[in-house]
Amino acid sequence: MTERTLAENIDALLPQTQCTKCGYSGCLPYARAIAAGEADINQCAPGGVAGVRKLAALLGREAKPLDPVHGTERRRAVALIDEARCIGCTLCIQACPVDAIVGAARRMHTVVAELCTGCDLCLPPCPVDCIDMLPLPEAQAPWTEAMAAAARARFQFRNFRLERDAAEHAERLARKAQEKLAQPMPDAKQALILAAIERAKARRAGLAPANTDNPGSQRRAEIAATDTRRAGAKKSI
Repeated sequence: MTERTLAENIDALLPQTQCTKCGYSGCLPYARAIAAGEADINQCAPGGVAGVRKLAALLGREAKPLDPVHGTERRRAVALIDEARCIGCTLCIQACPVDAIVGAARRMHTVVAELCTGCDLCLPPCPVDCIDMLPLPEAQAPWTEAMAAAARARFQFRNFRLERDAAEHAERLARKAQEKLAQPMPDAKQALILAAIERAKARRAGLAPANTDNPGSQRRAEIAATDTRRAGAKKSI
C-alpha cells in the first residue's frame, strides 16, 4: 500500500468536519500526517473514541483515549446565528470550511443546518458574538458516512473556488499592469510594474516569483530611488 493510498484510506475514516482541532488544516492533511508517522491516531475529537478505534484497526495499532489537547468528544452541534444581532460582516462566511453559511455584506446571515459540520470555526471571527453552537437531539446527532462524504465534497469545491477566484484576481491585476506598461513612464515605475506582473504570474502558477525577491542591482536601485522619492513626497504633505 503506497503512502498516498494509506492517507486516502485514513481520510475515509475521518468525519470531514474540517475543524482543524487535530492541529492540521483539514482532515486530509491530518490523514497524510498519520500516514507519514507525524501525527497520532487520537487527535480527532469529532471522530471520538469510535473514530480512534477505526483508525487503530486500519493501521494495526492499539486504540487509545482521545488526546484532550485536541478537544473532547461531545454530541454534535450546529451553528445558530442570532439574526437580530448579526451585522452582516461576512467573517463567518469566510471562516466556514464547507459553505454552510449564506448571506451578503451588511445583510443578515443564516446557517444551513443540514450542511453545518459543527466545526466551531465561525465563532472566533464574529465581532458581535451572535453565533452559538446548538447541540442536536440524540436522534439527529449521529454523523453518517454519507454526511462526511458530502462535507468532503463541499470542502473540496470551496477550496477550488477560492483558488480559482484568486487566480482570476491575479490575472486581472496582471492585465491592468500590462496596460500601464504600454504607457510612457519612468524606468523605475516600469520596474515596479514588471515586478508586480511577475508576482501575479507566480501566484497564478503556484510558484515562487523568480525576479521579484532578487530583481537585479539596477532594478533594485531604481526601486529604492522611487521609494525615497515617495517618502520625501509624503513628508512634504
